[in-house]
Amino acid sequence: MDSGRGSWQKWSMTHLHPDRLFPASEPAQTIARQLYSEVSDLPLISPHGHTDPAWFANNQRFSDPASLFLTPDHYVLRMLRSRGLSYDDLGVPRKDGKPVAGGRDAWRLFAANYYLFAGTPSKTWIDHSLKASFGIEEELSGETADAIYDRIDAALATPDLLPRAVLDNANVEVIATTEFALDTLPHHQKMKADGYIGRVRTTYRPDDVTDPSRPAIAANLQKFGELTGEDITRWDGLINAHRIRREFFRQHGAVATDHGVPTANTADLPLVDKQALLDRVLAGTHTADDAELFRAQMLTEMALLAVEDGMVMQIHAGSRRNTDPLLFTERGPDLGADIPGTTDYVNGLRALLSRCGNEPNLRLIMFVLDETTYARELAPMAGYWPSLLVGPPWWFHDSPQGIRRYLDQVVESAGFYNLAGFNDDTRALLSIPARHDVWRREVCGFLGRWVGENRISRSTARDVAKHLSYQAAKDAYRIK
Repeated sequence: MDSGRGSWQKWSMTHLHPDRLFPASEPAQTIARQLYSEVSDLPLISPHGHTDPAWFANNQRFSDPASLFLTPDHYVLRMLRSRGLSYDDLGVPRKDGKPVAGGRDAWRLFAANYYLFAGTPSKTWIDHSLKASFGIEEELSGETADAIYDRIDAALATPDLLPRAVLDNANVEVIATTEFALDTLPHHQKMKADGYIGRVRTTYRPDDVTDPSRPAIAANLQKFGELTGEDITRWDGLINAHRIRREFFRQHGAVATDHGVPTANTADLPLVDKQALLDRVLAGTHTADDAELFRAQMLTEMALLAVEDGMVMQIHAGSRRNTDPLLFTERGPDLGADIPGTTDYVNGLRALLSRCGNEPNLRLIMFVLDETTYARELAPMAGYWPSLLVGPPWWFHDSPQGIRRYLDQVVESAGFYNLAGFNDDTRALLSIPARHDVWRREVCGFLGRWVGENRISRSTARDVAKHLSYQAAKDAYRIK
């Protein structure tokens, strides 16, 4: 008893108990532990995310601990904001260039409020990152803030913490960044020149030229035409411009497109109506309903192009973005003020699937914020349409409980092999192995329970654990 209590005290101090997230009861815990031992060291496939390509192109040191753990992580920022902390004091840059807190002061404020993250996946990820990358086992707090800051800062000056070395140390086999249609990909061009494209890949996200709710949509479309040499005032010219840009992105490793839309609505209009809609968008006379219809039609057009070139199509639907206008005005998007909304996938995707859902070259991966649709819509759809896969738990649901809810609701209708595996969807580089570790532990826990209930065999559980931990993402994104 004393030995066991001592072991527990040791691990609770480091916040990383070796059986964390595994089932509490036997035999499921032992089975989960055994399964995890077979998948924990598999390479990481990260086919969707938002890390900065400049990190990998330039391979220079990170400036300070705050720039690594705090300012790029909207999960962290939104929690601190919810307790009244100022983004100025947290060092988040402003559009107007006014000064904000420096790295050490921002870190001290973050550390003093780290207790707020108890029970959140952010704490799990950060504790894992501190231990795995820096050997830090002390709890982050106001008292330990400076010592931990200094230890991280010293490590950042070593070759082992340069961005490419981070990928090596984490055993990242493939990582994808995400760039908009007007991006000229200078960092990926640099990586292509030195042979690094393939490990790092871009992803084509055309929202800047497909979403008329953006204030600069007409100017963006004009730039799009200039960039491609196409007459984008004509519908066929606009679609051909996308065809050209997709090929340019493919030359820099892209295997997928990404579409951040408020709804999953799709449309299949006759050409005359598509042209009239484009005319209104270019003239700036379009309504909110026109903007929704344009986005809906463009999703179908992107699916038709995917049938041509084989790029995997990711649809991120259901986020009500930039709900704090003051934050958006002061600092821009992606800083924590986006909120999930309800989504209708069956009716929304009807036009797209009716047009090309049976095409063998089409691959759709659905990212879901509306969890009520898992069992009711997405899992049954993935269990029928060969073109559709259910993406991993995303954003607010990329968490231990979110993964458990996801697996509980999708597997019985969709099976394990209609799931897209895992991707981390992060801007925080060091959280990538931590997020994959949580996924692998939860998958093994889920399978351990099922083996314990004699629902599947141990050999099936081993195959599924390896598939969902590694191969599923490669297969889903057609990564060779």
